[in-house]
Amino acid sequence: MQTMTHIRTHTIIFAVTMFLCSALMAQNYTISGTVRATSTGETLISATVYDMLSGKGALTNAQGRYSLTLPRGRVALRVSYVGYKTLYDTIELVANREMNVKLESSVQLQTVTIRADRVSSHRSSQMSAIDVPVDNIKSVPVLFGETDVLKALQLLPGVQSGTEGLSGIYVRGGGPDQNLFLLDGVPLYNVNHLGGFFSAFNADAIKNVTLYKGSFPARFGGRLSSVLDITTNDGNDKKIGGDISVGVVAAKVNLEGPLYKDKTTFNVSYRRTYFDLLMQPMIMAVGLAEDMGRTNMGYYFYDLNAKVTHRFSDRSRLIASWYSGDDKIYARVKYNDGYQSETVKLGYNWGNMVGSLRWNYELSPKLFMNITGAYTQYRNKVSVGYETDGKGSDFSDVEMSYNSGIRDITLKGDFDYQPGPDHTVKFGGAYVHHIFQPEVIGLKEESSDHEYDIDTAVGGSAIHAEEMSLYAEDDWSISEAFKVNVGVNVTGFAVQGSFYPSLQPRVSGRYMLNEDLSVKVGYSFMTQYMHQLSNSSISLPTDLWVPVTAKIEPMYAHQVAAGVFYNLMGLVDLSMELYGKNMENMLEYRDGASFMGSSTGWEEKVCMGDGWSYGMELLAQRSIGQVTGWVGYTLSRTMRRFDREGQKLNDGEPFPAKYDRRHDISVMVSYKPSKKFDASATWVFSSGNVGTLAMQRFVDPETGAQSSYIEHRNNFRMPAYHRLDVGVNFHKQKEHGVRTLSISVYNLYNRQNPFMVYRSSSHSYTLNGKHYNSALVQLSLFPIIPSLSYNYKF
Repeated sequence: MQTMTHIRTHTIIFAVTMFLCSALMAQNYTISGTVRATSTGETLISATVYDMLSGKGALTNAQGRYSLTLPRGRVALRVSYVGYKTLYDTIELVANREMNVKLESSVQLQTVTIRADRVSSHRSSQMSAIDVPVDNIKSVPVLFGETDVLKALQLLPGVQSGTEGLSGIYVRGGGPDQNLFLLDGVPLYNVNHLGGFFSAFNADAIKNVTLYKGSFPARFGGRLSSVLDITTNDGNDKKIGGDISVGVVAAKVNLEGPLYKDKTTFNVSYRRTYFDLLMQPMIMAVGLAEDMGRTNMGYYFYDLNAKVTHRFSDRSRLIASWYSGDDKIYARVKYNDGYQSETVKLGYNWGNMVGSLRWNYELSPKLFMNITGAYTQYRNKVSVGYETDGKGSDFSDVEMSYNSGIRDITLKGDFDYQPGPDHTVKFGGAYVHHIFQPEVIGLKEESSDHEYDIDTAVGGSAIHAEEMSLYAEDDWSISEAFKVNVGVNVTGFAVQGSFYPSLQPRVSGRYMLNEDLSVKVGYSFMTQYMHQLSNSSISLPTDLWVPVTAKIEPMYAHQVAAGVFYNLMGLVDLSMELYGKNMENMLEYRDGASFMGSSTGWEEKVCMGDGWSYGMELLAQRSIGQVTGWVGYTLSRTMRRFDREGQKLNDGEPFPAKYDRRHDISVMVSYKPSKKFDASATWVFSSGNVGTLAMQRFVDPETGAQSSYIEHRNNFRMPAYHRLDVGVNFHKQKEHGVRTLSISVYNLYNRQNPFMVYRSSSHSYTLNGKHYNSALVQLSLFPIIPSLSYNYKF
């Protein structure tokens, strides 16, 4: 009996021991940390942390943090990032572990061009997105040699440019107001300078650029067609450095470094055009020669980016960001006849101001938090004045002004949760208080006797609106081959007694056919609560943002996409995407209606209708070696239809959208044989834009009056557009830095591309013996334009 008792006891002890060992062996632990660049301390976004034994991995988030939960035991980590040497490390995982990683820059990979494998590779569940390295944006030859983020994006499939030389983007059939531009997570409303010929993004201040064209993650909302997510540099935490650039139209300076080593960093970038300063002596001389008196006039724009980052610990950071950018037109002409002086004044300035404060904190190895408070302002002011000043004390000053704009106050929280290597969960919410300021017209008059002084303003009162949103998404690896991203974005918009709710599902999936080949599908539903009123294809400061109203409903878009992605022998990435998008409640001006900067009665001047776009996008890109680049092709069609009762355009029949272009081809080639020299070239081709022109005219035999016949809206297609740009860079190591001399040529073979086409009665011609009193005339803006710039990096 005692023997049996001992046996039972030993059996129980053995079973408990095996259970504990099994539980211990099955126990999971989490490795978390930050991935940084060794040379600068900058966090690296979307770096890959991968366990080669289990096949599990994670990507760093927007703050450079990662979290990877693995079973207890041996772990063979591989940490990689484009343009940096891969780090390998083997550890024994027996508890939760903080592991910060620093990667060294790789000379061999400095030639890498736009590369999609961090966001839209054949292994990711995300599609219709691309991550754009800033170094390659800088290498694209552009107009006047001025680096431009948006013009670089125009070279990608599915992204179209607007008019010749403009930096606006039209994504998969959407309009320019359907793009969400985020600067450090905060929206910008005006992203153009000089009517759109330059964008407001200074590449020297930027760390990361990601463009989403479809299959939008649930954390994004508010626009129909695209999201451009831009992150600025934190600043070097090792030493003071920067660079100075001087080009044809602008000068730039960037300065960064530690305020408190390894704890607090700063980064400041400033850009300003100086054409007005160079031309000022000539303007004054012409004014004196023409008896115009003392003349001071010009135009310039500037951008200022500033960022301060303080690291309390590896788990906690506080970031303050600031951006301001303005365009300014000014003129002051003074006449003086010896007895009295008269001064005519003109001022026109518009721009953005954005400030944000963010706190990043790791609540646990698996849960990361980002809290943001932000203020955004877009402002626009026009003033005209007349001033007289006599020899005595008599004087008068009269000024009229026009003001409009929009302001946002934002508070939002974003959370990243990684319960295991097969799940990446993101959730959060935001509250935005919008203040729409319609036009305010002011009159101010002041005289020496002050008897008739006036200081008054008339115009619409501010419109307040509240926007709320909640989101959740899960990137789930169901198996080694099958991965999905499922999410939902719930929003509500309250304005002037109306409330518009919206439930927006998002889903995308990837299936690996083999190690190098995958197929993907995606669906997204988007809602937009704001419209931009504009009469022109050129971005003008009089364009107004207005909210939805009781009469004007939100815009909606449903988009589906499917694609095939193939990695060819690790050398070339090939992809094909098919997409279809349906858009509701889009706005167009009624026939004969116009808008000249007044929001009064705008609801009666527009029609609401629908639009759709579908197409195919092909991309082949090589990302390694001395010769890199890509070839992109887009086949698409974009249509509009306004057939609602009392709001018909084109008799309710469908018509092509203004930027409907059947074919778009872009070729980008970069060659970097050494550190001392590199060259690049781009060639683009696209079908012409469409417009509305009267192709026939009739003369009434009784009255002699002429009338025009227009077959349908947007009935005329301009000639095809094509252009070749080239650029070379010469680098030389100096004692305290690197000097770069850049030479570029825009429109190398001097193609006369159409900016606009119009009918002119002053041009006549004879064809087949018949005389015509008018002709279509093409206006071209940019011939061959060489540029030269100098950069010194220290």
